[in-house]
Amino acid sequence: MAVGFLIWELMVLQERVRQMERRIERRMLRDVQNPFDLPHNEFMHIFRISPDLAMELTNLLRPDLIRQRSTGISPEIQTLITIQFYAHGSYQRPTGDQFNFNVSQPVVSRCLHAVTTLINQHLLRRWVQFPMTREARQEARTKFRNAPQPFEGAIGAIDCTFINILGPTEHEEAFVNHHGNHSLNVQAIVDPDMRLLNINSRWPGARNDSFIWTNSPIRRAMKFHYDMGERRTWLIGDSGYPLEPWLMTPLPQYRAGTRQFQYTIDLCKARNVIERFFGCFKGMWRCLSYQRVLMYDPTFAGHIVNACAVLHNMRLHYRLPADDFYVENEVNVDMPIQDVGQAENEIRQGPRAIAQRIQDQIMRERYGYVPEVNLDPN
Repeated sequence: MAVGFLIWELMVLQERVRQMERRIERRMLRDVQNPFDLPHNEFMHIFRISPDLAMELTNLLRPDLIRQRSTGISPEIQTLITIQFYAHGSYQRPTGDQFNFNVSQPVVSRCLHAVTTLINQHLLRRWVQFPMTREARQEARTKFRNAPQPFEGAIGAIDCTFINILGPTEHEEAFVNHHGNHSLNVQAIVDPDMRLLNINSRWPGARNDSFIWTNSPIRRAMKFHYDMGERRTWLIGDSGYPLEPWLMTPLPQYRAGTRQFQYTIDLCKARNVIERFFGCFKGMWRCLSYQRVLMYDPTFAGHIVNACAVLHNMRLHYRLPADDFYVENEVNVDMPIQDVGQAENEIRQGPRAIAQRIQDQIMRERYGYVPEVNLDPN
């Protein structure tokens, strides 16, 4: 019995020695290999950002990332570990085993949570800003008016996308989307340059786009500015959103040759920027890809989405190329035919009636030359 106990203690001691040796080996490898020594193109491929941007981001977070222990991981490595996880969407252990890092899975987890939380706390509101002042909205309208696919009066294109997550233990059914996957339904608003104006990642996948918009602070802001007299400013969305005086949507099912059809074509072309944004966003930060699943609770998964949104806007600010990671999403503009009389008999009460009058005014001003087509055979 005593011999068996001594053998067990010896095995435990040997395991502790191996762990200490592994820690020393990893520390030596980290000291020898500096990720910032990588060639620029290789650094960009691995981390999706330039060394200069990585260093700026690290400096912004440095005061909260400095470890007390002298052997603690440097803020630079903590930041790069997190960014590489965003970029490739791998599991934590393979991320830590990269030759640049050589850290354990628990260390990767701590780095990921620390850096993601700090980005949300200190950088989200700074880098993702909706135009709230009159001057900012005027600038946004000018940008959409001069865009390759213009839509005058618009300040942003809005849509939602699913981000797959691990099924939570509480209210699991609320996160099952119509594809049968557990997900968040993330609302985004972008300008013609694909710069994020707003990101809302707090809603579960079972909530539809219209519900999220109705409960959005941005809707309240748009309504406030409308009530204050700002009449020719709106967002553009697809048919999943309600028509409102501050949100223009398509008029589907009209035949080619009508002003309604031309209006819808122009709106869909301008709104296509949000589809291209989602393709670029998920292609750049593969942890958000449809083929990946964020293995975290919904709150932290939403924080990861927000952090990737910050990095997306920082990349645009630094004019970093995105061609290698871009995924084209086409918009289907083929629309079945609808009787004009049916559209004219829609509900005409409250904000919707005002919005319909705004739509009519837009079409008269821009497409007055387009003849109306009566689809009634009688």
